Amino acid sequence: MITKQPNISLPLKLTFLIFSMVLNCMGIIILQLSDEKINYNKLGFLESFKDIPIAIISLFAVGFISRFGTKKSLIFSLLLVGICSLILPFVEVFWFYKLWFAIIGTCFALGKICVYGIIRNNMIEERSLAKTMNSVEAAYMVGIFVVNMGFGLLISSKFGEFWKFGFMFISVISFITVYLFSVIKISEPSKIKATLLPDLSGFGKLPVVFFLAVIFFIVFTEQSFNSWLPAFYKDHFKVNSFFALQATSFLAVFSYIGRALTSKIIQRFPLHRYFITCVLMIIFILIIISVLLFFFLDNSAVLVYVFPFIGLFLAPLYPVINAKMIATIDKDKINTFTSLIVIFSSLGSSVSSMTISILFENQLLNYYSIYVLSAVTIILLLSFFYFKLLSRKI
Repeated sequence: MITKQPNISLPLKLTFLIFSMVLNCMGIIILQLSDEKINYNKLGFLESFKDIPIAIISLFAVGFISRFGTKKSLIFSLLLVGICSLILPFVEVFWFYKLWFAIIGTCFALGKICVYGIIRNNMIEERSLAKTMNSVEAAYMVGIFVVNMGFGLLISSKFGEFWKFGFMFISVISFITVYLFSVIKISEPSKIKATLLPDLSGFGKLPVVFFLAVIFFIVFTEQSFNSWLPAFYKDHFKVNSFFALQATSFLAVFSYIGRALTSKIIQRFPLHRYFITCVLMIIFILIIISVLLFFFLDNSAVLVYVFPFIGLFLAPLYPVINAKMIATIDKDKINTFTSLIVIFSSLGSSVSSMTISILFENQLLNYYSIYVLSAVTIILLLSFFYFKLLSRKI
């Protein structure tokens, strides 16, 4: 728990819940807009309108947060998300989705840096930091489940044509979270001189480089599931939109369980061994999936139920490796370092969506699992060198 401010955990979790819902509604939007004959190439680039602003704004976010403070910056980002989500149901044109995701990406860049800064400035010990981060990140998994289940029920109902009004629910939660932050006190980090661009000196060392590469490919892999698994289910397994979204919801449920269990397990096992074990389990499951796809086509429908199990081992990777690295970073540099995490995460998300859209556009969905397996194999290799370097003094 966060020391001295136990009541801060709820708004922090709600913050990640909100950002999870707006960021992971991409799969729903892809599913719905593809039915409106918008091709996969356009939908693949839609992700970049979210991720590129995240990467760019992250460069300037540290200065903004230093000038206005963590609390005000976080409230501003949540307020903007609430207003934009309130407007979305009333706009019909495709270009507004691009603008909407750009604004959401900007708010997420600010919000994530603020949340990580609050956690790092209140936690000292590595395992406690990892436990807290897993707890907050678990709320992100809840958001994926809620947004897929909620929109799935709405889309499959007789009011399916009004599916966009589901965003008004997100708007209400955003305003509630803004209120919660407004009535509590947050321990702000020491004031530092605000600059236009953050000072990146000291972040060019090999452990940091390998860490950022691992982060890139973890998000690359996560996005392959979060944004595109519903479309994969619908196109390859020919299931309806409701079932496609609910199957993805179960991925989120297993992901939540994975992060919840991680917060307990990491108290007993070294973080690096737990991380490698999770990666190996993902590779094992993906090999089974690939064998079923290529050699047992008649029984491949069982994969609809196998895919969600990956969440048990995929979900812990991001918070575990973040906690491992963040524990080594000075508190006065945590906002700057978090901005780098956000940048490489957003790049991984954007590149993943653009490349996987090629598989969909060219009807190469049999290679979906091979595509993901390749990314996870790279994670295994990079993380091996990363942990080896980190064992030395940075």
